[in-house]
Amino acid sequence: MILVLRALGIGDLATAVPALRGLRAAYPAETIALAAPAWLAPLAGLTGAVDRLVPLSGLDAVPLLDSGPDWAVNLHGRGPQSHRLLAATRPGRLWAYRCPAAAHHDGPPWRDDEHEVARWCRLLTWYGVDCDPTDLLLPRPVPDRVPVGVTVLHPGAAAPRRRWPVDRFAELAGRLTAAGHRVVVTGSAPERPLAEAVAAGAGLPGTAVCAGRMDLYQFAALLAHARLLVAADTGAGHLATAFGVPSVLLFGPTSPARWGPPVHRTRHRVVHYPLLSAGVEEPAAVPAAADSAAGDPPAADGPADGPVADWHPAMVAICVDEVLAAIGEVERDAVAAQ
Repeated sequence: MILVLRALGIGDLATAVPALRGLRAAYPAETIALAAPAWLAPLAGLTGAVDRLVPLSGLDAVPLLDSGPDWAVNLHGRGPQSHRLLAATRPGRLWAYRCPAAAHHDGPPWRDDEHEVARWCRLLTWYGVDCDPTDLLLPRPVPDRVPVGVTVLHPGAAAPRRRWPVDRFAELAGRLTAAGHRVVVTGSAPERPLAEAVAAGAGLPGTAVCAGRMDLYQFAALLAHARLLVAADTGAGHLATAFGVPSVLLFGPTSPARWGPPVHRTRHRVVHYPLLSAGVEEPAAVPAAADSAAGDPPAADGPADGPVADWHPAMVAICVDEVLAAIGEVERDAVAAQ
């Protein structure tokens, strides 16, 4: 058995798909077990590269296994905490980034400025596994009991500073509705007040608020069959890439060079002010001294919104007209590609 560690969120798993598929192709007869949060099981199944999910939330506990894996693969971070966690499962060997602090001297050196997709492909390539970093697409889930053809606005983000102001999301929702879009607002259960504020500001009915009403499979199905996604820096954007759904992503302190959609995919646009973001990137979800693997956890625990001072200046700089222009571009590209 090959044990793969990626105990993070939606976007983190989506960006690891090419590495997981490279591992699957290289070892078709091996059982690949993914150590990740249990709620990610529907997404893990869509990758076609995972045989079983070992429930694990964070790095505070060792995965429960019947026996030690033949080898372990660290697709979570650079260590030492994740390295030590995998070592505690007593694998026959460990594939991971070099980490002397965890007594792991094998593997390539870590690069801070690398795109998350390329990062994990490079790790496996070091160990002789071929990976295709463009192999990001996922099969679309069946849209059972979810609306299709809608425009999805996803205003949440793990850190409040990475959100776009509510009044601008509301203005965008109103203008898209007037232009003939059927708009729905999504998010996690803790983000429901934020979604309701956007809908109320746009004059949308309560039925347009899907936040907190869907499990991951339903959310994925909604996105997979959507007309368009507009989101702040979040895992929803990675799902739009995975399903080939046109998207406009709003980036603030996090660099799209590390977490944005592939530049060769014309159905996706990024709105970002890099000069306002320089030198003030949000810290990783896990402290860098322990493990560097930035990404959005499944839910945001902060307030629904706050004063302008709580928003990152790169997000405040984004105006509604810019987003509408980007929407027009991706929709024209999507039509041209048909």
